[in-house]
Amino acid sequence: MKRMHIHVGVERLDKSIKFYSALFGAQPVKTKADYAKWMLDDPRINFAISTRAGKAGVDHLGLQVDEEVELQELRERLKSADMSVFDEGETVCCYARSDKSWVEDPSGIAWEAYKTMEDVQLFSTSTESDGGACCMPDTTGQPDCYESAERTMGCCA
Repeated sequence: MKRMHIHVGVERLDKSIKFYSALFGAQPVKTKADYAKWMLDDPRINFAISTRAGKAGVDHLGLQVDEEVELQELRERLKSADMSVFDEGETVCCYARSDKSWVEDPSGIAWEAYKTMEDVQLFSTSTESDGGACCMPDTTGQPDCYESAERTMGCCA
């Protein structure tokens, strides 16, 4: 089963946790000094906030799957629609180890399709010292590089 994912950049984590907890009627399932996540069943969503996005607002969207076969189906659907898909593979981002692929919609909004394998204690394995939200693929086609933009704090592999 798929779950919608939304990652929002926030300026004040404490105030945002209070706001979204009231909105959702639930406390986050994961809270770190720079990150919080709600896994809701009504609506079925993985909603995350962090101070790492570089600016306030929607950082990226995604579809989280439970099974590997669902991830393969999503990847095949995107590729068969002749979309430029970046298969990131296994990576650490947002305090989780996941298998990810990325696309951009026609408006330039980054979408990830991913399956989470386990929680980890690191936000990211990125070597960038200033952090940043999860890196999104570079659409210029350069191998092993991620988009260098304000929303990703310029992170590259």
